[in-house]
Amino acid sequence: MSPQPSPREILQTLLPHLRVAAGYAKHVQTRIVSLPAKEAGGNILSEALTDADLSIQTLLEVALLGTYPDLAFYGEEYEQSRNTKYFTTKLTPDRYLITLDPIDGTKYYLDGFDNYQIILGILNYESYEAVIAVSPAQDSYYYALRNQGVYQGNLSQDLDECKPLKINDAKPAILLGWGMAHLKPALEDKYQVIDIENSYSSEVHPNYNGIFSGDLIGWITKRGKFIDSAALAFMAAENGCIVTGFDGLSLPPLSSCQDYSYTGAIVARTSQLHQDLLAACQNFPAR
Repeated sequence: MSPQPSPREILQTLLPHLRVAAGYAKHVQTRIVSLPAKEAGGNILSEALTDADLSIQTLLEVALLGTYPDLAFYGEEYEQSRNTKYFTTKLTPDRYLITLDPIDGTKYYLDGFDNYQIILGILNYESYEAVIAVSPAQDSYYYALRNQGVYQGNLSQDLDECKPLKINDAKPAILLGWGMAHLKPALEDKYQVIDIENSYSSEVHPNYNGIFSGDLIGWITKRGKFIDSAALAFMAAENGCIVTGFDGLSLPPLSSCQDYSYTGAIVARTSQLHQDLLAACQNFPAR
């Protein structure tokens, strides 16, 4: 196998393809319809599936196979992809694993909101090397390289034209992911608590990426999947947030995780908020 490209080189190479994917997603949003649900788990956010999910994943798969065929790849729609058989999907010590959530927030996308995103990660055997999160409807993207912070730019800008992300006057709002609604009573005396499981509506439709826009100061996810919330947790840590598991310890090495996910994660902008979120998780364990 030839030497691996650097994470920055991979991002630079894939950025034009991500721009095409963003243009496509934005163009078809008002006309797209949902496909049969992926699973029946009671989670309206994870069940949604559209042509855009499948098409964007195919686009990125073709780009990777044509440019970096030796890299591993795991995309959200791997079970339905015609290209999965051409990749190794496993996390191994000898090559990077590229992960993709082609439409993070498919339910938001179907309902016409603008806070869906395309998330691509670059993982080594133990940790993330880089993440890029593209927001087509907002004409912007964020990216992070390990130990180099988070940068933001519009879609026409290249990586070196982006500016360091700075958050000013973030709203005192926290997001409880699916399955964490039981923590709301323990937190709502101090914070604005958004429980996505029961609060989703045309007026309330937050996403974890609100941590980068200033709409959130923290969040809790029951299952930090490599393709989406775990990738955003890596970016949040790069932007100065405190990120731990429900035990208060650093998230474990990726190689020790099962099913491409962490058991759970806490993200907080301040140490006091982290203490409050951690106490809630430990005093009221997930059922």
